Parts: sequence; structure tokens; C-alpha cells
Amino acid sequence: MQTINIHDAKTNFSKLIEAVTQGEEIIIAKAGKPAARLIPIQAVASIRTPGSLKGKIRISADFDAALPDDIQFAFEGK
Repeated sequence: MQTINIHDAKTNFSKLIEAVTQGEEIIIAKAGKPAARLIPIQAVASIRTPGSLKGKIRISADFDAALPDDIQFAFEGK
């Protein structure tokens, strides 16, 4: 953890943000007393809801049918 005064924080803000994105925690002090803390944002995992697209999409009956020869050739080059 690094402590830095407000003036230096304003001067080196981009560098401080880069350090924070790398996982470092930075304390910003005013007159030598801690005033703020810069910490990385923790990504919030989205909650997956099974069946949320029900009725919105349709899978064709021939979904797993063989591809036409020219498309198959484009994938495999055979």
C-alpha cells in the first residue's frame, strides 16, 4: 500500500490509476492524514438465469443437418 499526498496524486493521476488496475491500493493524504483510498474495482459476476430466452429464439429442425458441399469445403479445405 502506497501513501501519496494530494498534489502528487493530481500530478501523477494516470500512473496511479495504472497502479490500481494492477492490483495496488493507494492512500491519498491531505496534510499527512489519510483522506481517500484508491482500490481496484472488483468485477461483478452476472447471475445467469436459465431459460431467459425461452420463446425469443427458435432452433430450426434441420439445425444439425449436413452442410452443403461448398460450405463444408470452406471449413475443411478438402
